[in-house]
Parts: sequence; C-alpha cells; structure tokens
Amino acid sequence: VSILGSGTARACYDAADFGRNVSAGVELCSRALDEPTLLPRDRAATYVNRGILHMRGKNVDKAVRDFDSALRLQPELAEAYVNKGIAFVHSKRERDAIPLLTLGLTLQPARPEVAYYTRGVAHELVGDAQSAYNDYQAALALKPDWNEPKEQLSRFSVVRSKGA
Repeated sequence: VSILGSGTARACYDAADFGRNVSAGVELCSRALDEPTLLPRDRAATYVNRGILHMRGKNVDKAVRDFDSALRLQPELAEAYVNKGIAFVHSKRERDAIPLLTLGLTLQPARPEVAYYTRGVAHELVGDAQSAYNDYQAALALKPDWNEPKEQLSRFSVVRSKGA
C-alpha cells in the first residue's frame, strides 16, 4: 500500500513494492511501526507492506497477523483483504480466500487484476471452473499485457450449450 513522503514507512513500501531483500524490508517495516508519530492510515499500510514481505519470505502466518493488524486499524482497507486472501491461497485455504478477495474487490484495491487473478486460482482449486474462467478474464481485461491470466485462460475450452 503506497505511502507518500519519505521516511522509514516509505522505505518499507518501496521494499514491498519493488521486491527488495525480504529480511531487510521486514526490519524497515518493523522500525516504521515502532515510530509513535506514524499516522493510523500509514500504520495500517505499513502492516500490509510488512505482510507482503512476510509472504515473500514464505511466512504466511506472520503475514496474516499483519493483515489482521491492518484491518483492526482500517477495516475498509482493500489491500489488506486482498493480500490476506492471497495468503490463504498460499496456505491451501482457498474457500476462506474467496470471500476475502471478493470483499477486497468491492473496496476497490489499487491492483484489482491481482485480486481477480488470485480469486480465479482459488475458484479453480475448489472446482468452480466457470467462476475461475470469469475471474481470469476480468484480470486480463484490466491488464492485457499480463501473461499469467493469458496462460491460465489458454487451458480452458469454452463449450456452448445447445440452448445458448
């Protein structure tokens, strides 16, 4: 989640957004969260950014705790729901991920294509091919140059029913 200005919270955002060293990024985020002057919105965003870094470091439990901390501070933060949904997909909790991703989408995240794509993965893993196809299509429509939705859609065959 983007943070304007400079400082440790901004460096945490940069680490999460630009894929810098995970442990160094987590340390930056933790230092930012220790700053008493951090505004509540920036504190929630910093929890999300640290959670993203925890996911990159394969520590899904810590990531989920950070997303929950962000949601306690800012219950309408779309990115916290979307990233918690992504974490649940990583931890094989696809059924739990779908409503989180759906709620995140209703709150208009900065990168809705990521939420659609991940929800498509979750739908597919629970056996809902039609919803998966629709979500991959939505992700591709939002970001036509993104290869992952194209690759997923290439595996589908659309069959028209006789009544259609």
